[in-house]
Amino acid sequence: MKRPLLLLSALLALCPPALGLKLTVRDPELQTSLGYGESSGGKFNVKLVADYEGPVVVLFSQSDDEKSRGLFPGLKSSYDGAMRGGQLFLNSDAAPSAKVGTASANVRSMSVPATGTSLGRFLQPFKLTVSLQTTGQSGSPMELLLRATR
Repeated sequence: MKRPLLLLSALLALCPPALGLKLTVRDPELQTSLGYGESSGGKFNVKLVADYEGPVVVLFSQSDDEKSRGLFPGLKSSYDGAMRGGQLFLNSDAAPSAKVGTASANVRSMSVPATGTSLGRFLQPFKLTVSLQTTGQSGSPMELLLRATR
């Protein structure tokens, strides 16, 4: 009984957890912050403005340590997307995969796309599950966080 438990513990210790991947959602002109997200372990907590529908730019940032360890291979720093019905959709020809460089380049669209990949599906290759909350107003990421904690 102890042997399988030790083996499982060893395997879990070898699997690096996702560390602090950050996301910012902005309008196409990059003037207004429409959302913010951050990973913690295997969960990706996202807060989005509820009253916005339209095109967005989704920005991802990772620490230098995360980049050097290759925790999010194939993830670009910027994707075009759209917010519809309180959900975030990313435009990508292919969702990121375990192979570096498989995410295709996007052409910026100023209209709400008819299709897109949901954030949850987009982050599945990185073993992240999305927890989405909506807020009533837009603002800076810090303002969104402060409103959410009140």
